[in-house]
Amino acid sequence: MAFAIRKIITAEEVDQFHELPFRIYRDYPEWIPPFRFEIEKIFNPQKNPYFEHGECQRFLLFDGETVLARFALMANKRKDHLFDPPMGGMGFLEMVNDQKVADAVIDYAKVWHKRRGNGAFRGPVNFGENDNFWGLLVENYKEPPIYGMLYHPPYYRELIEQTGAVKYDDHWSYKRYFGDPLPERLVKITDRIESRPGVEFRPIDLKNIHRDAGYIRQIYNEAWRDQDIEERGQEFTELTEAMVNEMVKQLKWIMIQDSVLLAFVDGEPASFIVCIPDLNEVSAETGGKLRWWHFIKLIRLKKRATRLRTVVYGTLPKYRKMGLEALTFVRGIQMTKAAAPTLDYLEGAWISEKNWLMQRSLEALGCFHHKTHRTYRWLIDSSPDP
Repeated sequence: MAFAIRKIITAEEVDQFHELPFRIYRDYPEWIPPFRFEIEKIFNPQKNPYFEHGECQRFLLFDGETVLARFALMANKRKDHLFDPPMGGMGFLEMVNDQKVADAVIDYAKVWHKRRGNGAFRGPVNFGENDNFWGLLVENYKEPPIYGMLYHPPYYRELIEQTGAVKYDDHWSYKRYFGDPLPERLVKITDRIESRPGVEFRPIDLKNIHRDAGYIRQIYNEAWRDQDIEERGQEFTELTEAMVNEMVKQLKWIMIQDSVLLAFVDGEPASFIVCIPDLNEVSAETGGKLRWWHFIKLIRLKKRATRLRTVVYGTLPKYRKMGLEALTFVRGIQMTKAAAPTLDYLEGAWISEKNWLMQRSLEALGCFHHKTHRTYRWLIDSSPDP
């Protein structure tokens, strides 16, 4: 069977890119479409700083006039060659249940990456940070996706693994019900940490939100630049002031103040955690669209949300053994539960399978591993030229 693969150029093709998942997921009620405007920002060179050093193209696969698959291919001159062999990316894959379709997508990706000097590529990945829209769901198809995480039909895994893909890494999501009591021992430890001389702790100050966002940026850049998992250094991208200002603009209307917390040591910003209500609860109601009349839903979300997502956290390396992570997590659970009684559970996403320290910390909080997202790798050294 001969398929046609076309690079997306026109507005009509963009619409087809977004419409395909609605057809694929008709029989999967757990799926929630991500907000269309957020996906479009990823492919907009004016809004995505990754275009400064890379390229990203998206494609549709046709059988006649029927779209059977969509995908994006991405290369980054700065990052791809940090790997051996150089490794690009493939993401935003959606496809019908047909092995020939999956094979055609991967064959096309091999040629595309070989032309750019890459000897491998991985996917599904995002053309941006790896905390959103990254990885294939391979465990737990019975629950809806939390904001920023992907849902996939079970057959995707089978099709992908039949194309010669091998596991690259796994990331786990952890879940905790707000109704479950915190371990008494952990609460006592947290009380002692907070009572130490020089340790201060507070929610984000909404009247000085840009100042506090600057503190978060400062901690994040140092914490994630100096990571305990060595290979993660290849993934790090510094959080810029412009990026932080954009985050503030997007999140200030929907954040629950008591779920964005900062800890200080002798006046120095030392640790933080940012959690937000699950925006997918709004996207599920609007079909992934966000018109002006939907903003009232966003503003009201913090009063009615049932799910909370941990977006990002960090602690300065010199303070990592003080227990500040426990302080922000425990107080975050306690304070958020009081501030937002409609919340049912918290989901902490994107925990590396190699990050045993974070896994043990979350399990000590009463969290449990309930989803896995997998990234695959394809070698392309032997792929033929077109």
